[in-house]
Amino acid sequence: MARDYYDILGVAAGASDQEIKRAYRKLARELHPDINPDAEEQFKEVTTAYEVLSDPEKRRIVDAGGDPLGGPGGGFGGDPFGSGGLGDIFQTFFGGGGGGGFGGGRGPRGRVRPGEPALVGVSLDLEEIAAGARKEITVDTAILCDTCQGAGTRDNSKPVTCATCKGAGEIQAVQRSFLGQVMTVRECPECRGVGETIPDPCLKCAGDGRVRSRRTMTVKIPAGVQDGMRVRLSGQGEVGPGGGPAGDLYVEISEQADDVFVRDGDDLHCTVRVPMVDAALGTDLEVPTVLDSTATINVEAGTQPGTVVRVRGVGLPHLNSGVRGDLHAHLEVVVPKKVDSNQADLLKSLKEASGDVVELVTAASKAAARGGLFSKLRNAFAGR
Repeated sequence: MARDYYDILGVAAGASDQEIKRAYRKLARELHPDINPDAEEQFKEVTTAYEVLSDPEKRRIVDAGGDPLGGPGGGFGGDPFGSGGLGDIFQTFFGGGGGGGFGGGRGPRGRVRPGEPALVGVSLDLEEIAAGARKEITVDTAILCDTCQGAGTRDNSKPVTCATCKGAGEIQAVQRSFLGQVMTVRECPECRGVGETIPDPCLKCAGDGRVRSRRTMTVKIPAGVQDGMRVRLSGQGEVGPGGGPAGDLYVEISEQADDVFVRDGDDLHCTVRVPMVDAALGTDLEVPTVLDSTATINVEAGTQPGTVVRVRGVGLPHLNSGVRGDLHAHLEVVVPKKVDSNQADLLKSLKEASGDVVELVTAASKAAARGGLFSKLRNAFAGR
């Protein structure tokens, strides 16, 4: 049976060249041996599928129901330098392909193998992060074939020993090179290293024991998570080849920016505008918080612009412990832009009574003004 190169890349049969290229790049980043050493065979498969579908003539053969690489297995794990060339030599000395080297190969790898992990993302607002949330997610992944239950065979048929490699999963050959005769060990092109073939494969999964499916599930997100964190759902990823155990599913958190609060770990920061008179006389302000209805901000008499008031225990809960951080209210004293005649008279009277004058700030006067703006800012940061 001809391989489904479109399915290997996860694209439809009528996909454009750009869609095929995007699908390959995405899979290649996930499966490259330098990133995922256990996915070497899958990396070779998707590379071969891309090479086939990006060649117009080979793709024409695939669309006609044929296999341009000559049947099952041919081409997967192929030599990019050509048969008998430098690729075989590199495989022999560096263990490429089917596990070459002078000491022989690894033997059949087994048809039933664990599945790969899957990754999906969810976006949470600050309220959901504070309280925890249940989010419905959609996962496109491989599930167990319900026709053959992972066996990969049709009805009561059974796999048989591969006639090409006699069950070894690899074949040996002597190649001539500029280094002399070299013994190479390569993955069997007929069984793709499994050591057995399925003469009568399941019609639904084509012998793979699994099929692609889209499913919806609900995931519980704990309170206090941060942007970029991942929640692991054991055994909810892809079912492995041959109906092997499923990998894990990872849910990656994306935190939405909030209109009011800025997050700093478990602490929250907000800006509160305070009228000049309230800053001078002192007042209590009620501000909203993420879990409670409000928090009280105590503005002391004589509060200066830039003062930061901390309210303890009304920030975000810490992941797993539930201990909450603090709220930092940055006070912005608002001076009126326009005043009427009565207000102007009152302000003049206040000025005369206070005796305050315009002053150029120097280093000495700054140090002396311990209750001034610079000192308060320094103390605020020192207390964090």
